[in-house]
Amino acid sequence: MSKACYIHIPFCEQICFYCDFNKFYLENQPVDEYIESLILEMSFSHRDANEPLKSIYIGGGTPTALSAEQLNRLLVGVKQNLPIGQVKEFTVEVNPDNATKERLKVLKKHGVNRLSIGVQSFDEHLLKEIGRTHDEENIYRAIENCREIGFDNISLDLMFGLPHQTIEQFRQSVAKAIALDVEHVSAYSLKIEEKTIFFNRQRKGQLTLPPEDDEIVMYKVLCEEMRKNGLRQYEISNFAKPGFESNHNLVYWNNEEYEAYGAGAHGYINGYRFQNHGPLNKYLESIRNGKLPRLLEHKVTVVEQIEEEMFLGLRKRIGLNDRNFQQKYGYKMRELFDAQIEDLRKRDLIEEEDGNIRLTEDGLLLANEVFEAFLAVLDESKLSLRERND
Repeated sequence: MSKACYIHIPFCEQICFYCDFNKFYLENQPVDEYIESLILEMSFSHRDANEPLKSIYIGGGTPTALSAEQLNRLLVGVKQNLPIGQVKEFTVEVNPDNATKERLKVLKKHGVNRLSIGVQSFDEHLLKEIGRTHDEENIYRAIENCREIGFDNISLDLMFGLPHQTIEQFRQSVAKAIALDVEHVSAYSLKIEEKTIFFNRQRKGQLTLPPEDDEIVMYKVLCEEMRKNGLRQYEISNFAKPGFESNHNLVYWNNEEYEAYGAGAHGYINGYRFQNHGPLNKYLESIRNGKLPRLLEHKVTVVEQIEEEMFLGLRKRIGLNDRNFQQKYGYKMRELFDAQIEDLRKRDLIEEEDGNIRLTEDGLLLANEVFEAFLAVLDESKLSLRERND
């Protein structure tokens, strides 16, 4: 059973130009009804009461678009309906411009012990370019408020490859993030997704992105500066002080199951991946009728499990351990992917050591190419799980 839980808050005071998550403008939305529906959805859950949660992550959207009173109601509902007595990591996403002391006190009161702050950039011109509503001063004030309230596990999100972004602009954002002495940094390159403002602009020829070579340099700057300043890279896009790695995200990268609640949320339970209805009316209607708000459910096949194990696990800098892989699936990795592993090794994109397979420095830059090598290789009809050593 799952040991992690994701809760989705789809409301935003401003829609970022790059965002393709399920979200809605906050104004005139049935926010209170949504919170009550979330709580009901949790109560519908058929969990194994003997399997307590170890991590909870509330994301969005913008969770801190909720008022302090609404956050309090949500967190009371979480306590009442989920087995959280052994939760070690309780994360909430925070926007810099609504990280008020009032909201932060509510989070702290209910056991939230980790904050993920959506900084994206310290450059105010770039922030406007991507549709963010905060400025640099908001970032510093948010960190000050978080520390004053007593939060000692803070993560900052950064982005690179933004429209008109220069290498020097990104270097400065990295330096300013490091100067804040936070425990964790996530940094992602911009991906143009369908159903976003940037996608529409790109189609019209109105989006100017940095050259790919510049984006590669930005990533190298990121990795080098994090290493020099004591934040260890433990995943392609994530860096942490020792002991502050994101336990919740490691559930994803370890290909483990997790619960999920809310409109448009994706979960993985009992061998099934599922997606909830995204439109608010569909989601709320399901809850009113006493039903789980499922849009899709998919039984993950053996081949899909193994493919996911490969491309998720290789995101981690430690890579994949062959003994663990064999315990889960009954096969050694080279039994299934010998040709692919050998080809990638000869091209210096992966390396093998002490039973681990992991990306090399060059492999980090060509990670998607590595992941694709393990897709559409196995034949479901010829593959079955051998006896496991669980």
